[in-house]
Order: sequence, then C-alpha cells, then structure tokens
Amino acid sequence: MNITVRQLRVFEAVARHLSYTKASRELHLSQPAVSMQIRQLEESAGLPLFEQIGKKIFLTEAGQEMFHYARAIDQQLRDLEESFANLKGLHKGKLAISVASTANYFIPTLLGVFCKRYPEIQVSLDVTNRKTLLHQLSANATDLVIMGQPPADMDLDAQVFMDNPLVLVASPEHPLANQTQIKLESLATQAILARERGSGTRDALERFLQKHNLQVKTSMEIGSNEAIKQSVEAGLGLGLLSLYTLEMELKLHRLVVLDVEHFPIMRHWYVMYRRGKRLSKVAEAFRDFLVKEARDIVQI
Repeated sequence: MNITVRQLRVFEAVARHLSYTKASRELHLSQPAVSMQIRQLEESAGLPLFEQIGKKIFLTEAGQEMFHYARAIDQQLRDLEESFANLKGLHKGKLAISVASTANYFIPTLLGVFCKRYPEIQVSLDVTNRKTLLHQLSANATDLVIMGQPPADMDLDAQVFMDNPLVLVASPEHPLANQTQIKLESLATQAILARERGSGTRDALERFLQKHNLQVKTSMEIGSNEAIKQSVEAGLGLGLLSLYTLEMELKLHRLVVLDVEHFPIMRHWYVMYRRGKRLSKVAEAFRDFLVKEARDIVQI
C-alpha cells in the first residue's frame, strides 16, 4: 500500500468524529479535500473504510483496523519528534491531556506554571466526563488523564497528586446552614442534588451512603457542577461538590459548607496512563511536576 502520513491523519480525524464536517473543521481543510484524502486512502487499501447508513457514517471492519494502526503510527511519529527535540537540546514538544470537568477548576493554574517553565511546549487540553476519559484511556488516545478514582478493570499507572475533599453545600438560607455537628441521619429528609450516574462524584456519594447504610432523596440528576451550584443557591436542595469548585461562591457567601459528621468525603486526584505506555519527555515532566508540586501551588 502507498499511504501517506497526511492521509492517515485525515482518516484518523474522520474516524474519531465519524464526521467529515467535524474533521474538516479540526484540520482546517475543506470538506472536498478531506473526502479526496479518504478516497485515495481507500483506493490504496483496496477496501472501503467507511459505510454510510442514512445520514451517519460508520467504520467498516477494515476501517477499524486502519483506525488502530493510524493512531499507533501517529503516536510513534510524535515520539520521534519528541526524541529529536531532546537530542537537539530543546524544550519543545506537545502535551495532550484529558481531565475530568471538576479538575478544570485548578488545572489551568498548574498548566500556567508549567508552561512558563517550558514556553515552547504546545498543550492540548480536553475537559470531559468520566465516560469519555475511560474511553480515551482504553484507546490510548491521549498522553495523560487526570481524574478521580482510577477504574479497577484497567491496567494503569496511576499516581495521586492532590487530595479532593467532597463537601455538602447549602444556600445560606437553608435551615441547616447555621448548625454545627449535624448528624448524618438528618440528611435522610433532605433533597440531594447529584451529578449524573457514572460521574466520579456520584459514585463517591453512592459508596458513602452504602457504607453508612443511609438512604437519601436524590431529587435531581444534574450534568455539571455549575448547574448544581446554581440549583443549591436557588434553594432546591443540598449539593455534593469538590471543595475546589467553590472558591468564588464561598467568598461571596452565596453558598455555605455544612458541618456534617463524616464529611468531607476524602477522595484524591490521580494522573494516569496505560501501563506500558511510553511517555514523551514532556508528559513525564508534567506528571512529575504534578506529583511533586501541585499541592503547594493549588491550595484551598
């Protein structure tokens, strides 16, 4: 097969998005140019790589194989680029990290410090939910993933770099707002605003309730921390949130942290990647930076 790197990169973008339009936007190419690259790649492979059903496209069996190898080749080229940069004595390189949505409250601060030390590094930051992070880990689709509890069913190299206390918050007008040493049983009559099922915070809440044999009302499932904060401010219930997400609301006295026994629920932030993955020098440096310095830089 006579395949070019350009064709593979165009194919990888289309396969990842399952959309010619989204791939063309990402690559800053016209849609006809993207279609031409795919057509030439299919002609070289001698097999169709995509099939269209209705208005959607899907990978064929050959396309799935091509996707696997395209990603592997792209990673090897990135490793080569990084190795040559190191041989030249440069601090250049690319860093692709994916983080849980809650981590986005402090990751920009850490990236700001890191990038000042290595100003020529190019960073790609993807802020997403736990489900997507698990998929990216499984597909080895990013350099590093930052999230809470690592999945038990994946062979990962995961290191703790910061604590992540989860607290119960309420509106200042809530009846529990001015109480101290609140008994855990008092929560049984309160509406708890929870993140969607599968999120790290929701999983932590469910494990906590099971451990203490407590049942509560989860009156709403809400898909973002900001929406939970706004709902709690409006008096719709109590919210379980990472303390890192609350700096502004606590300073402005729009929310209060409740003094409930057995709280906070102490979790941790991990930086992780597939075991056996060959990290670039840039990724290694950022991982070590998080483990050694993050606690001192980000304080709550």
